[in-house]
Amino acid sequence: MKVTVTEFVTLDGVYQGPGSPDEDTSGGFTQGGWLVPHMDGTFVQRVSGWLDLADGLLLGRRTYEAFARDWPRITDPDDPFAERMNALPKYVVSNTLVEGSWQPAVVLKSVQAVGELKARPGRELQVHGSGRLADALLEAGLVDTLRLVVAPTVLRAGRRLVSGAGALAGLRLVRHEATAKGLLLLEYEAAGRALRAEYEGVGAFA
Repeated sequence: MKVTVTEFVTLDGVYQGPGSPDEDTSGGFTQGGWLVPHMDGTFVQRVSGWLDLADGLLLGRRTYEAFARDWPRITDPDDPFAERMNALPKYVVSNTLVEGSWQPAVVLKSVQAVGELKARPGRELQVHGSGRLADALLEAGLVDTLRLVVAPTVLRAGRRLVSGAGALAGLRLVRHEATAKGLLLLEYEAAGRALRAEYEGVGAFA
């Protein structure tokens, strides 16, 4: 299976609390709900299509517990995500969680255990939210595909998707789209270490 990371981020890389003001107020964050004004039918269709590819969800403890609280409460038969989110196998990377309440769920004690899951047949193990886990998976070289939904806003506060020390990572853009409300839908494939070079003038690009 491939490990695919899907993240909603601002232009300054914040992934915290995209869906509502009170979704995630940890660390004193007060700017939640920044994605919602930019959502439209195209966004919903694309994200639903991505979820169609999932054979399992790969989550960190914080996101797993938030999803376990919220997704079972969604009973709207027209919701395109709830039934699948609730039914898919969940793999939770945590060294503190013993057993998950949102089933079916398996607790993994380390990022290294994700490599064993990748060896199994299947389509995608999808990370949604779980920014710290996504960062750790990128550093470990375990991410195959990164899908970003970039909102046209700058918050200057909140948890950022990639931060601190870690290995450099190169990515290759394979799909891109802009929605009518200004969201950028970007899909990247892992491309080894980040490339670096010295600028030698425009003649090198002729």
